[in-house]
Amino acid sequence: MLEWFENRIPPPLVMLATALVMWGASRYLPATDLPSIVRFGLGGVLVGTGLYLDGRGILAFRKAKTTVNPIALDKASALVTTGVYGITRNPMYVGLASLLTALAFLLSDLWLLFGPLAFVLYINLFQIGPEERMMQAKFGQAFTAYKARVKRWI
Repeated sequence: MLEWFENRIPPPLVMLATALVMWGASRYLPATDLPSIVRFGLGGVLVGTGLYLDGRGILAFRKAKTTVNPIALDKASALVTTGVYGITRNPMYVGLASLLTALAFLLSDLWLLFGPLAFVLYINLFQIGPEERMMQAKFGQAFTAYKARVKRWI
């Protein structure tokens, strides 16, 4: 039954749903009294990091002329391993997780850090797993070498 969720929901929608749940929960959970420098400084850095990683990941896929659509795995035509993909195998997912983490800080509620954790768990299980099985089947030894060299997240 859980297989139904594999590669079904686009990760940006998972991120948006998680953000909406976090925002709704923030109205009922006790706020954390974070200093403004932490709240906005760290929140801002995380937003910038998330947008940078997402943008660079998308640009690398476009440059390689392969699909950015994580649901259309069969359309992947290139194994991208350079740029931000030389740091993490999933820069766009790291970027989305960074944006969710930023939201927890910006809403000044450390309880909301369970949101990015839930996102990472979901993406690992239902998105990255199927992606990596497909990449292994399609790119074989090149993907095996890439996995040995670059971590899944960071």
